[in-house]
Amino acid sequence: MKKLLNVLYVLTENSYISKEGETICVHVGGEEKVRVPVHTIESIICFGNTTVSTPLLAFCGEKGIGLSFFSEYGKFYGRLEGAVRGNVLLRRAQYMAIDNQDVQRAMARGFIASKIANCRNVLMRAARDYINDETTVALSQAADELAITARSVRNETDIEKIRGLEGIAANKYFGVFDHLIRVNKDEFYFHERSRRPPMDNMNAILSFLYALLTNDVRSALEGVGLDPAAGFLHALRPGRPSLALDLMEEFRSPLVDRLSLSLVNLKQLTSNDFKQTVTGVSLTDNAKRVIITSWQKRKKEEILHPYLGEKVSIGLLPHIQALLLARYIRGDIDAYPHFYWK
Repeated sequence: MKKLLNVLYVLTENSYISKEGETICVHVGGEEKVRVPVHTIESIICFGNTTVSTPLLAFCGEKGIGLSFFSEYGKFYGRLEGAVRGNVLLRRAQYMAIDNQDVQRAMARGFIASKIANCRNVLMRAARDYINDETTVALSQAADELAITARSVRNETDIEKIRGLEGIAANKYFGVFDHLIRVNKDEFYFHERSRRPPMDNMNAILSFLYALLTNDVRSALEGVGLDPAAGFLHALRPGRPSLALDLMEEFRSPLVDRLSLSLVNLKQLTSNDFKQTVTGVSLTDNAKRVIITSWQKRKKEEILHPYLGEKVSIGLLPHIQALLLARYIRGDIDAYPHFYWK
């Protein structure tokens, strides 16, 4: 099993990252802030204006250490990739599977069905916890509507209609998302999903965590030799990690949405952790640190994997699902077991 190594997050503006011997160093304004052993780092994620030394770029490319760059809002800029790794036969099988319409439809249905089921699970858990009858009814009704949409997904054969049903399900889910926010309703509310940039505090948290999840899933796919750009559900576009976006659909609600709500409902974030700009809302450096600390802590928690029947760290879920997906594409297993949160 893959060891869950550390991710180095660089949040401070105008940071300079370099390699010195067997360590990675972060300097700000000429002052050393962080020094970590290279063998403990799986990837480096930089936010905002960050400079990286050429020796570090070479080292990351040679050792397969992920080096990703994001805006301060969490918008993905780019990712350093070294020499192409992985089994060429696996990637050929992946491209052949994408061209097979029956396989594409089945995989797209599976990704959306698991996403809807996991969203429904979040709503049903919240409905059981609420004392407010009106809120309970709204959440329960939305959960029932999601179940109906999920049945429609399983019976649909047109890929565009499958994508359309995903949009319908997302609207139903996010339509009651505001009910899940229990405190500081003046500061934290949810009217609709907004991105690039987010227009309110709650969307800022979601966007930031979705960016972290995308990076983890993409790294997991690359780690097993799959092409993260060649997906089944999301349309193929240059520069778009379509397969990573496919796979992360299974994790959005149980990993990101639940953590976002916990950060707000437990008052770990306040209105002081956000900045209003001309175009939208961004997180302060303190807010990013709080979110990343909670994200890393969450990834160390263990759950019983529904397919393997073993306890695994949450942070390993993208790697496990990527491995299972690779096994399916190679023909080692008859079907890909989508991840359903229990």
